[in-house]
Amino acid sequence: MGQPINITSREQFNNLLSSSTFVVADFHAQWCGPCHAIAPVYEQLSAQLSRPNRIAFTKIDVDQQQEIAKAYGVTAMPTFIVFERGRVTNTIRGADPTKLNQVIRKLATEAGKSEASGGAAEGSSSGATWIGAATPKGYSDITEEYDVKGLELLNRDSDFGTARTLFEASKPSALGNGKGKDGGADWVESDTDEQLMLFIPFKSTLKVHSLQITSLPPSEGEDDDEVPMRPKTIHLYTNRSHVLGFDEADDIPPVQTVTLEAGDWDAKTGTAKIDLRFVKFQTVFSLNIFVVDGDGDGEKTRVDRIRIFGEAGEKREMGKLEKIGDGQGE
Repeated sequence: MGQPINITSREQFNNLLSSSTFVVADFHAQWCGPCHAIAPVYEQLSAQLSRPNRIAFTKIDVDQQQEIAKAYGVTAMPTFIVFERGRVTNTIRGADPTKLNQVIRKLATEAGKSEASGGAAEGSSSGATWIGAATPKGYSDITEEYDVKGLELLNRDSDFGTARTLFEASKPSALGNGKGKDGGADWVESDTDEQLMLFIPFKSTLKVHSLQITSLPPSEGEDDDEVPMRPKTIHLYTNRSHVLGFDEADDIPPVQTVTLEAGDWDAKTGTAKIDLRFVKFQTVFSLNIFVVDGDGDGEKTRVDRIRIFGEAGEKREMGKLEKIGDGQGE
């Protein structure tokens, strides 16, 4: 239905990631022989499978768009990256037409299933990442940039989820059957009081535009005295090398203080959007999110999901760009 879109700016690419459910990016170079060899295959797939606002095919010249190439860790050509709702879901390195066909046709099948079931509504299945509100225009869901090995969450109740639970791609169970994928609680609750301290190190340096925090009510019938609260006051700290202790955080001015009111929470998804002072979050390699108190008189605070939006930056370790040969697996 259309030829691949030639990307001429980072803003154009980010807008496409926001407006199209699936985006396929061909990172290529004029001097790359294998790139030219596989180009007709890619163009044919684009002509057959492009769908407005559903599947977009793009071409990105790494010499002209070095910032985009660095942002996604592209170090060799050709590299094909598949995005779903702004998140990387597949990467193909090298001129392998068989693998490229398989991956993109599978993507088209998934897109067709999603379209037939009513589009990409919150909580849709098919393995898509769930988000509680719209992706901000011009930015991407960059939650996957967190470094799982360094995550820490202080004052969590061990009867519930862990720090990793907050970043699960699945729809929160409270919006469905009330149970996580393993039958347990797929949310986090505080333990001795309402405070939580979450440390998030990142794999790359980010520009963080906004956050989404989801906090859902418990199942009906739970004792009112035990009902956890939604977060109210949140302090944000950037670029610390470790998780802050609660007393330590009290002695450090936060980069931004957020106060969430009852009207900030979406009634359908239980999600609040937090717009950040973007100038303060231009070069971020870690975040401490301190839930200071909850909205109510309870003793515990609950958080189901956290999503991070902005721009992914340069990876911490980068090799120089190189050409990949025609052979499969090279």
